[in-house]
Amino acid sequence: MYPTPTDRPTGSAAAAPALRRDLGLLDAVGVGFGAIVGAGIFVVTGVAAGVAGPAFLLGLVLAAVAATCNALSSAQLAAEYPQAGGTYEYGYRVLNPWAGFAAGWMFLASKTAAAGTVALGLAGYLDALLPGLPPRAVAVGAILVFTALNYVGIKRSSRVNLLIVSLSLGALLLFALAGAPSFRAENLRPFAPAGWRGVMEAAALLFFAYTGYARVATLAEEVRDPRRTIPRAIVVTLVGAVLLYFVVALVAAGSAGVPALADTAAPLHAAALGFRWPRVAVAVSVGGVTAMLGVILSQLLGLSRMAFAMARRRDLPACLEQVHPRYGVPGRAVLLIGAVAAVIAATGTLRGVASAASLTILVYYGIANLAALRMPRAAKLYPDVVPTVGLVACAVLALSLRPAIILTGAGVLAAGLALRFAVLGRRR
Repeated sequence: MYPTPTDRPTGSAAAAPALRRDLGLLDAVGVGFGAIVGAGIFVVTGVAAGVAGPAFLLGLVLAAVAATCNALSSAQLAAEYPQAGGTYEYGYRVLNPWAGFAAGWMFLASKTAAAGTVALGLAGYLDALLPGLPPRAVAVGAILVFTALNYVGIKRSSRVNLLIVSLSLGALLLFALAGAPSFRAENLRPFAPAGWRGVMEAAALLFFAYTGYARVATLAEEVRDPRRTIPRAIVVTLVGAVLLYFVVALVAAGSAGVPALADTAAPLHAAALGFRWPRVAVAVSVGGVTAMLGVILSQLLGLSRMAFAMARRRDLPACLEQVHPRYGVPGRAVLLIGAVAAVIAATGTLRGVASAASLTILVYYGIANLAALRMPRAAKLYPDVVPTVGLVACAVLALSLRPAIILTGAGVLAAGLALRFAVLGRRR
C-alpha cells in the first residue's frame, strides 16, 4: 500500500491541515503561463543562442517534446493525487519516500534559486525603461511585495497574476507581429556552429523555459475539480507556450541575428530596437518586466506549497505546515521562502543558475515520469510510451549540460539526502 499525505510521525488524517480550493481553469492556466512566460523566453533564449547559434531553435523544439511528455505525466499524476507538492507527493505515493524527498528537495533548490536570480533578467528590461535604478534592490522589493500578496490569499495572487500574464503575452504577440517584416534568412546562417552538442545543451537550458506548467500540479490542493481541471490547464498552458516561444524566437533570431541576442540580458529588447517601429522595444521591455514579476509571483506560490507539503510529512520543520486561519495559505512557508529568495536575489548570477536550475528540474521530472510509469493501470490517462519518452529525454538533456553543473547538482541532491538520513536517525 502506498503512503498517504498523512503518513508522518505525528498527527492524523483528521488533523492534517488542508488548503482551500479557490482556483478554477482560468486561474490554473494563468498560474502556468505566469510561470512559463518569464525568464525563459525573455532571457534564456539569449543564453541558448550563445551556446548553439541559430540551432537553438531546434533545441527549443527538442525541449518542447521533452516538456510535453513530462507535462502529460504530471497531468495524470496530479489528477489522481490532487494534493499540494507535485512530484514530491507522487514520489512518496507511487515510488518510495526517498524518491519523493529527492523530488521535493531538487524542486526547492531549483526554483528558490531561479526566483531570486530573475533579478538579472528583470534588470535588463527595467534598465531600458528606467535607467539608473538599482536592479537588485528592485528585485528584492518585488519578492517582498509578492510574498506579502501570497500571504493574504491565493485568490488575490491569482488575480494579480492574470493581469501580469496578459501584459506579458500582449508584448510577445506585438513583438512577433512587428518583427516579422524584419526577418532575414541569412541571419540564421551558419545554422549550427557548435554541432549537436550545442543543440543538446541549448535544449537542456531551454527546458527550464517550459517548466512553469508544474506550478499547476504543485497547487493541486487548491484547484476545484482537480481531475478534470489540472490536465486541461497543463495541456493548454504548454501548447500555447510552445507555439508562442517558437514564433518569438524565430523572429528574434531572424531579425537581429544570434550575436545580438547572446550579448545581453534583454535579448528581445535588443532585437526590437531594429524593428521599423521603435516603440515596440519599449512595449517589449514592459512585457519583460511584467514577465519577470510574474515568474517571481508564481515561483513563490509553488515553492511555499512544496515546503508546506514536505513539512506535512516532517521532511521539513513541522512549523511550516501551519495554515493561516483567515487566509487559508501556508503562512510560515510563504514567509520563509520569500526571505530565502530575497537573499538570493541580492547575490545571484544568470548563466550558472539557468544551467543549475535546468539540471535540478530535470531530475525532478525524471522522478515524475518514473512515478507515472508505476501508477496503477486503471488510473493512467495516457499510454506508458509518454512517460518513457519523458524519462529518456530528461536523462539525455541532463547529461548534455557541462560536467561542473552536473557535479553541482549531484552535490545538492547528496546534501539533501544526507540531511534526511540524519533527521530520520534522530527520530529512532
